[in-house]
Amino acid sequence: MIKKIFRVIFTILGLLIGFVLADGIRKSAIGNEYLTNIFFKVSFYVILIAVFGIILFILSPFIYKSIRKLITVIEKGISKLSPSEIIFGAGGAIVALVLALVITLPLSSFLSGLNEMLGPIVSVIINIIAMVIGADIAVKKREDITGYFENFRKNQSKEKKTKSSSNKKNEATPKVLDTSVIIDGRIFDLCQTGFIEGALVIPTFVLDELRHISDCSDSLKRTRGRRGLDILNKIQKELPIEVIMWEGDFPEIAEVDIKLLKLAQKLNGKVVTNDYNLNKVAEFQGVPVLNINELANAIKPVVLPGEEMTLTVVKDGKESGQGVAYLDDGTMIVVEGGRKYMGKEITVVVTSVLQTAAGRMIFAKYKS
Repeated sequence: MIKKIFRVIFTILGLLIGFVLADGIRKSAIGNEYLTNIFFKVSFYVILIAVFGIILFILSPFIYKSIRKLITVIEKGISKLSPSEIIFGAGGAIVALVLALVITLPLSSFLSGLNEMLGPIVSVIINIIAMVIGADIAVKKREDITGYFENFRKNQSKEKKTKSSSNKKNEATPKVLDTSVIIDGRIFDLCQTGFIEGALVIPTFVLDELRHISDCSDSLKRTRGRRGLDILNKIQKELPIEVIMWEGDFPEIAEVDIKLLKLAQKLNGKVVTNDYNLNKVAEFQGVPVLNINELANAIKPVVLPGEEMTLTVVKDGKESGQGVAYLDDGTMIVVEGGRKYMGKEITVVVTSVLQTAAGRMIFAKYKS
């Protein structure tokens, strides 16, 4: 059925070709006495139309077979290609065709001026060559093209994440540092690990207090004050965290701790401290507070009553007969009846654990 339809189509195509060819010859041969005669003109049209119609009618089975073979070859070739090769090949051909059309448009117009048939023929040839080259390049370079777009997508994703992270940092609650936490120095490590978000606010009255401590006649206090100033400089120079110097003051308030709480309320921020008393006052006034000692205690290994541990008693306790030992993290252990084992390594059993914001204390007894 398809073969018959194909034959009819090609026969009609042959008739059309014959008509177009006859009409073209007639127009180019104006003045020819034979073509001015109506009989010869009609006969000329009929003969050419009939000849080309018959030729394509006869050749249509062979053309049909050739097209079928060509389609089979193309199908086999396409079946060997991966989906990515087909997509990139088609895309490359389309891009190359568009570029070729833009380039050949002025050239085709120029050649058409020389010869009507020359321009379109050259244009078609160039377009076909461009499509083949474009498809070939796109298929061969598909991995590079894919990699480029993948890197572009990743870079876009990173930019979005960076913007999102920057927005989150800007939205994070500011942290107001007190003198004790600056001198302690662990705030630098916390900021370095990323546990502290938001800007660090250093009030000028805290800096003044640090300066007074640094100028103190007491060598220990002087060392601690200078250490605090060094920590602030280190944070500002080495860490990618915003440090804000707050230059305001509360002249009606004398105590630095109360000024800190007022500032935290004003900035809608949190106070960062190691001071146990300031911690309690902040809680009472409803000011959010971050106590580094509480954080340090929270991440210490949990010790439960009944657990055994081996330690060395290093000094006397406050009560009669008590001995004192320390864990590697500095936790103090009070050993009942441990005084007589001074300087000895003994095994003890934990009896109770006392946890406060100031630290943790473990009570134990000698395992007999």
